[in-house]
Amino acid sequence: MALVGNMIATSTAGNSALVNYDIFVAVFGMLSLLYLLPSAFMESFNVPMVSIALDALNVLFWFCAAVATAAYLGVHSCGNAAYTRTNQITNGSPNTKKRCHEAQAATAFLWFGWAAFVASLAFSAMSGRGNMNMRGGLRRGPSMSQV
Repeated sequence: MALVGNMIATSTAGNSALVNYDIFVAVFGMLSLLYLLPSAFMESFNVPMVSIALDALNVLFWFCAAVATAAYLGVHSCGNAAYTRTNQITNGSPNTKKRCHEAQAATAFLWFGWAAFVASLAFSAMSGRGNMNMRGGLRRGPSMSQV
């Protein structure tokens, strides 16, 4: 979040929509953690469907941000001034080399964040499956009678 925030703060010619989306994803993830962390430690605070929904949204948002940032950034060298001046992510700052390095680091952290939310989604789904009654309210008697 700090890397993308610094990219926005040092921008002189505006930011691409992708950089703004990256900061949205980081802020949404942080706000989600305000619910997800306490609910992981206090069972009475946990609503399984809310945890699963927040984790699923974070997985989707972080994956989209990581793929889009990596695709728009490309795999060029940050020392190539012709590349950094023409790329829509790295352009817009007086020091395009620094901005390029920040964008590459932010891309790596977006992938780590995505992996963390995938793991969190798996744990939320496993713990939520035991707490939710997915079948209807139909109750039946015991399947075997004791003799």
